[in-house]
Amino acid sequence: MAHATVNGLSIGYDVIGEGRPWVITPGGRFSKDYGGVRELAGALADAGNRVLVWDRPNTGESDVCFDGASESEMQADALAALLRELAMAPAVIAGGSGGSRVSLLTAARHPDVASALAVWWISGGALGLVSLGYHYCSDSIRAAWNDGMESVVALPEWQEVLERNPANRDRMLAMDPASFIDTMEQWMLVYCPCGDDVVPGLPAASAAELDVPALVFRSGRSDLNHPRTTSEAVAAALPDSKLVEPPWGDTEWLERQAARAGGDSLFARWPLLVPQLLEWADDVLA
Repeated sequence: MAHATVNGLSIGYDVIGEGRPWVITPGGRFSKDYGGVRELAGALADAGNRVLVWDRPNTGESDVCFDGASESEMQADALAALLRELAMAPAVIAGGSGGSRVSLLTAARHPDVASALAVWWISGGALGLVSLGYHYCSDSIRAAWNDGMESVVALPEWQEVLERNPANRDRMLAMDPASFIDTMEQWMLVYCPCGDDVVPGLPAASAAELDVPALVFRSGRSDLNHPRTTSEAVAAALPDSKLVEPPWGDTEWLERQAARAGGDSLFARWPLLVPQLLEWADDVLA
Protein backbone atom coordinates (compact mmCIF):
# COMPACT_ATOMS: atom_id res chain seq x y z
CA MET A 1 0.00 0.00 0.00
CA ALA A 2 1.45 3.34 -1.08
CA HIS A 3 1.23 6.70 0.67
CA ALA A 4 2.07 10.22 -0.46
CA THR A 5 2.24 13.42 1.55
CA VAL A 6 0.36 16.28 -0.10
CA ASN A 7 -1.01 19.48 1.43
CA GLY A 8 0.47 18.30 4.73
CA LEU A 9 -1.63 15.11 4.67
CA SER A 10 -0.72 11.45 4.28
CA ILE A 11 -2.87 10.01 1.48
CA GLY A 12 -3.27 6.28 0.85
CA TYR A 13 -3.46 5.24 -2.79
CA ASP A 14 -2.81 2.54 -5.37
CA VAL A 15 -1.94 2.86 -9.06
CA ILE A 16 -3.03 0.03 -11.32
CA GLY A 17 -1.84 -0.55 -14.90
CA GLU A 18 -0.02 1.58 -17.46
CA GLY A 19 -1.19 4.03 -20.09
CA ARG A 20 -3.59 6.96 -20.13
CA PRO A 21 -3.99 8.32 -16.57
CA TRP A 22 -7.34 8.02 -14.82
CA VAL A 23 -8.48 8.50 -11.23
CA ILE A 24 -11.57 6.95 -9.63
CA THR A 25 -13.18 8.60 -6.60
CA PRO A 26 -15.90 6.75 -4.65
CA GLY A 27 -18.76 8.36 -2.78
CA GLY A 28 -19.83 8.60 0.84
CA ARG A 29 -16.95 8.13 3.22
CA PHE A 30 -16.14 4.83 1.53
CA SER A 31 -12.52 3.91 0.85
CA LYS A 32 -10.75 2.88 -2.32
CA ASP A 33 -11.18 -0.75 -1.17
CA TYR A 34 -14.98 -0.63 -1.06
CA GLY A 35 -16.53 -3.14 -3.44
CA GLY A 36 -16.69 -2.04 -7.06
CA VAL A 37 -14.08 0.72 -6.91
CA ARG A 38 -10.96 -1.36 -7.44
CA GLU A 39 -12.86 -3.61 -9.86
CA LEU A 40 -13.73 -0.60 -12.01
CA ALA A 41 -10.11 0.55 -11.89
CA GLY A 42 -8.87 -2.92 -12.80
CA ALA A 43 -11.16 -3.15 -15.81
CA LEU A 44 -9.95 0.23 -17.06
CA ALA A 45 -6.34 -0.81 -16.46
CA ASP A 46 -6.89 -4.01 -18.45
CA ALA A 47 -7.76 -1.81 -21.42
CA GLY A 48 -4.41 -0.03 -21.32
CA ASN A 49 -4.84 2.71 -18.72
CA ARG A 50 -2.96 3.82 -15.60
CA VAL A 51 -5.61 4.14 -12.91
CA LEU A 52 -5.32 5.80 -9.52
CA VAL A 53 -7.59 4.76 -6.67
CA TRP A 54 -7.19 6.77 -3.49
CA ASP A 55 -8.51 7.34 -0.01
CA ARG A 56 -9.77 10.89 0.34
CA PRO A 57 -8.88 12.67 3.58
CA ASN A 58 -11.36 11.40 6.21
CA THR A 59 -11.61 7.97 4.54
CA GLY A 60 -9.69 4.71 4.58
CA GLU A 61 -5.96 4.95 5.28
CA SER A 62 -5.61 8.70 4.76
CA ASP A 63 -5.29 11.41 7.40
CA VAL A 64 -8.33 13.18 8.75
CA CYS A 65 -8.57 16.86 7.89
CA PHE A 66 -11.07 19.49 9.00
CA ASP A 67 -9.77 22.48 7.05
CA GLY A 68 -11.30 24.25 4.11
CA ALA A 69 -14.64 25.75 3.12
CA SER A 70 -16.13 22.28 2.66
CA GLU A 71 -15.09 18.67 2.96
CA SER A 72 -15.49 18.17 -0.80
CA GLU A 73 -13.33 21.21 -1.64
CA MET A 74 -10.63 20.04 0.76
CA GLN A 75 -10.69 16.60 -0.86
CA ALA A 76 -10.62 18.10 -4.36
CA ASP A 77 -7.52 20.12 -3.49
CA ALA A 78 -5.88 16.98 -2.09
CA LEU A 79 -6.66 15.04 -5.27
CA ALA A 80 -5.15 17.72 -7.49
CA ALA A 81 -2.00 17.75 -5.38
CA LEU A 82 -1.83 13.94 -5.44
CA LEU A 83 -2.12 13.81 -9.24
CA ARG A 84 0.73 16.31 -9.54
CA GLU A 85 2.83 14.42 -6.98
CA LEU A 86 2.41 11.16 -8.92
CA ALA A 87 3.05 12.83 -12.31
CA MET A 88 -0.42 11.69 -13.43
CA ALA A 89 -1.77 15.10 -14.42
CA PRO A 90 -3.71 15.69 -16.53
CA ALA A 91 -5.93 12.66 -15.93
CA VAL A 92 -9.43 11.52 -16.73
CA ILE A 93 -11.16 12.37 -13.44
CA ALA A 94 -14.09 10.07 -12.74
CA GLY A 95 -16.36 9.43 -9.78
CA GLY A 96 -19.82 8.60 -8.57
CA SER A 97 -22.12 10.02 -5.90
CA GLY A 98 -19.91 12.06 -3.54
CA GLY A 99 -17.03 11.17 -5.84
CA SER A 100 -18.78 12.98 -8.69
CA ARG A 101 -18.88 16.15 -6.61
CA VAL A 102 -15.18 15.87 -5.70
CA SER A 103 -14.36 15.18 -9.37
CA LEU A 104 -16.29 18.23 -10.58
CA LEU A 105 -14.67 20.47 -7.97
CA THR A 106 -11.19 19.12 -8.77
CA ALA A 107 -11.57 19.87 -12.47
CA ALA A 108 -13.06 23.32 -11.79
CA ARG A 109 -10.55 24.40 -9.13
CA HIS A 110 -7.49 22.81 -10.79
CA PRO A 111 -8.05 22.66 -14.57
CA ASP A 112 -4.41 21.71 -15.17
CA VAL A 113 -4.95 18.24 -13.66
CA ALA A 114 -8.01 17.26 -15.75
CA SER A 115 -7.91 15.96 -19.31
CA ALA A 116 -11.56 14.89 -19.15
CA LEU A 117 -14.32 14.35 -16.59
CA ALA A 118 -16.82 11.50 -16.09
CA VAL A 119 -19.52 11.58 -13.39
CA TRP A 120 -22.54 9.57 -12.31
CA TRP A 121 -25.01 9.48 -9.40
CA ILE A 122 -24.70 13.24 -8.84
CA SER A 123 -26.28 14.25 -5.54
CA GLY A 124 -28.84 17.02 -5.67
CA GLY A 125 -32.38 18.17 -5.01
CA ALA A 126 -33.63 19.87 -1.86
CA LEU A 127 -34.16 16.69 0.13
CA GLY A 128 -31.03 15.00 -1.22
CA LEU A 129 -28.76 17.89 -0.28
CA VAL A 130 -30.31 18.56 3.12
CA SER A 131 -30.00 14.84 3.85
CA LEU A 132 -26.31 14.91 2.91
CA GLY A 133 -25.54 17.74 5.29
CA TYR A 134 -27.32 15.88 8.06
CA HIS A 135 -25.68 12.56 7.21
CA TYR A 136 -22.11 13.86 7.09
CA CYS A 137 -22.19 16.32 9.97
CA SER A 138 -25.07 15.98 12.45
CA ASP A 139 -23.88 13.03 14.55
CA SER A 140 -20.40 14.54 14.91
CA ILE A 141 -21.79 17.94 15.90
CA ARG A 142 -24.11 16.39 18.48
CA ALA A 143 -21.40 14.17 19.94
CA ALA A 144 -18.87 17.01 20.24
CA TRP A 145 -21.49 19.32 21.71
CA ASN A 146 -22.66 16.88 24.38
CA ASP A 147 -19.51 14.94 25.30
CA GLY A 148 -16.47 16.32 23.49
CA MET A 149 -14.09 14.68 21.06
CA GLU A 150 -13.97 11.39 22.99
CA SER A 151 -17.58 10.92 21.96
CA VAL A 152 -16.83 11.85 18.34
CA VAL A 153 -14.12 9.21 17.94
CA ALA A 154 -16.55 6.59 19.27
CA LEU A 155 -19.02 7.20 16.43
CA PRO A 156 -19.40 4.31 13.94
CA GLU A 157 -18.85 6.61 10.95
CA TRP A 158 -15.23 7.33 11.98
CA GLN A 159 -14.16 3.78 12.89
CA GLU A 160 -12.62 2.75 9.56
CA VAL A 161 -10.41 5.84 9.28
CA LEU A 162 -9.32 5.43 12.92
CA GLU A 163 -8.60 1.71 12.62
CA ARG A 164 -6.72 1.94 9.33
CA ASN A 165 -4.78 5.07 10.34
CA PRO A 166 -4.42 4.92 14.15
CA ALA A 167 -2.72 8.34 14.32
CA ASN A 168 -6.05 9.87 13.34
CA ARG A 169 -7.41 9.18 16.82
CA ASP A 170 -4.85 11.48 18.43
CA ARG A 171 -5.45 14.12 15.77
CA MET A 172 -9.16 14.15 16.48
CA LEU A 173 -8.82 13.99 20.26
CA ALA A 174 -6.46 16.98 20.16
CA MET A 175 -9.07 19.14 18.46
CA ASP A 176 -10.98 21.81 20.37
CA PRO A 177 -14.63 20.68 20.37
CA ALA A 178 -15.93 24.19 19.72
CA SER A 179 -13.66 24.62 16.68
CA PHE A 180 -14.63 21.18 15.41
CA ILE A 181 -18.32 22.05 15.74
CA ASP A 182 -17.76 25.32 13.87
CA THR A 183 -16.15 23.43 11.00
CA MET A 184 -18.83 20.78 10.82
CA GLU A 185 -21.58 23.42 10.88
CA GLN A 186 -19.83 25.32 8.09
CA TRP A 187 -19.51 22.10 6.05
CA MET A 188 -23.17 21.30 6.69
CA LEU A 189 -24.30 24.71 5.40
CA VAL A 190 -22.52 24.12 2.09
CA TYR A 191 -25.23 21.57 1.25
CA CYS A 192 -27.98 24.19 1.57
CA PRO A 193 -29.96 24.03 -1.74
CA CYS A 194 -30.47 27.79 -1.76
CA GLY A 195 -28.13 29.25 -4.38
CA ASP A 196 -27.12 28.77 -7.99
CA ASP A 197 -24.56 26.03 -7.35
CA VAL A 198 -24.67 23.20 -9.90
CA VAL A 199 -23.40 20.97 -7.10
CA PRO A 200 -22.44 22.23 -3.62
CA GLY A 201 -19.39 24.46 -4.02
CA LEU A 202 -19.59 24.75 -7.83
CA PRO A 203 -21.44 27.90 -8.94
CA ALA A 204 -23.05 27.90 -12.38
CA ALA A 205 -20.53 30.49 -13.60
CA SER A 206 -17.60 28.24 -12.64
CA ALA A 207 -19.23 25.23 -14.29
CA ALA A 208 -19.59 27.25 -17.50
CA GLU A 209 -15.82 27.83 -17.52
CA LEU A 210 -15.01 24.12 -17.16
CA ASP A 211 -14.04 23.39 -20.74
CA VAL A 212 -12.75 19.80 -20.52
CA PRO A 213 -14.75 17.04 -22.25
CA ALA A 214 -17.30 15.65 -19.79
CA LEU A 215 -19.39 12.48 -19.77
CA VAL A 216 -22.47 12.70 -17.56
CA PHE A 217 -24.53 9.58 -16.85
CA ARG A 218 -28.21 10.36 -16.44
CA SER A 219 -29.69 9.39 -13.08
CA GLY A 220 -32.82 7.29 -12.77
CA ARG A 221 -36.24 8.87 -12.28
CA SER A 222 -36.67 6.81 -9.11
CA ASP A 223 -33.45 8.11 -7.51
CA LEU A 224 -34.31 10.71 -4.87
CA ASN A 225 -30.71 11.07 -3.69
CA HIS A 226 -29.22 11.66 -7.15
CA PRO A 227 -32.13 13.19 -9.07
CA ARG A 228 -32.39 12.92 -12.83
CA THR A 229 -32.90 16.68 -13.00
CA THR A 230 -29.53 17.25 -11.29
CA SER A 231 -27.64 15.08 -13.79
CA GLU A 232 -29.37 16.88 -16.65
CA ALA A 233 -28.61 20.29 -15.12
CA VAL A 234 -24.93 19.39 -14.71
CA ALA A 235 -24.72 18.25 -18.32
CA ALA A 236 -26.40 21.47 -19.46
CA ALA A 237 -24.06 23.62 -17.36
CA LEU A 238 -20.81 22.09 -18.66
CA PRO A 239 -19.81 23.54 -22.05
CA ASP A 240 -18.34 20.34 -23.52
CA SER A 241 -20.51 17.60 -22.06
CA LYS A 242 -22.24 14.48 -23.31
CA LEU A 243 -25.30 13.18 -21.44
CA VAL A 244 -25.76 9.40 -21.76
CA GLU A 245 -27.94 6.67 -20.34
CA PRO A 246 -26.23 4.44 -17.76
CA PRO A 247 -25.71 0.69 -18.25
CA TRP A 248 -28.39 -0.18 -15.68
CA GLY A 249 -32.10 0.30 -15.16
CA ASP A 250 -34.07 3.13 -13.60
CA THR A 251 -34.18 1.58 -10.13
CA GLU A 252 -30.44 0.87 -9.81
CA TRP A 253 -29.89 3.07 -6.75
CA LEU A 254 -32.86 1.55 -4.93
CA GLU A 255 -31.67 -1.94 -5.79
CA ARG A 256 -28.14 -1.20 -4.62
CA GLN A 257 -29.42 0.13 -1.30
CA ALA A 258 -31.38 -3.08 -0.82
CA ALA A 259 -28.31 -5.11 -1.76
CA ARG A 260 -26.20 -3.19 0.73
CA ALA A 261 -28.65 -4.14 3.48
CA GLY A 262 -27.83 -7.73 2.56
CA GLY A 263 -24.08 -7.16 2.77
CA ASP A 264 -23.27 -6.20 -0.85
CA SER A 265 -21.59 -2.99 -2.02
CA LEU A 266 -23.43 0.07 -3.29
CA PHE A 267 -20.81 0.31 -6.04
CA ALA A 268 -20.62 -3.36 -7.04
CA ARG A 269 -21.93 -2.72 -10.56
CA TRP A 270 -19.71 0.25 -11.39
CA PRO A 271 -17.54 -1.92 -13.69
CA LEU A 272 -20.51 -1.97 -16.07
CA LEU A 273 -19.59 1.62 -16.93
CA VAL A 274 -16.30 0.60 -18.53
CA PRO A 275 -17.36 0.13 -22.19
CA GLN A 276 -18.98 3.57 -22.32
CA LEU A 277 -16.10 5.20 -20.46
CA LEU A 278 -13.51 3.71 -22.81
CA GLU A 279 -15.40 4.53 -26.01
CA TRP A 280 -15.93 8.12 -24.91
CA ALA A 281 -12.33 8.64 -23.74
CA ASP A 282 -10.94 7.21 -26.97
CA ASP A 283 -13.16 9.62 -28.89
CA VAL A 284 -12.53 12.86 -26.99
CA LEU A 285 -8.86 12.26 -26.19
CA ALA A 286 -7.75 10.75 -29.50
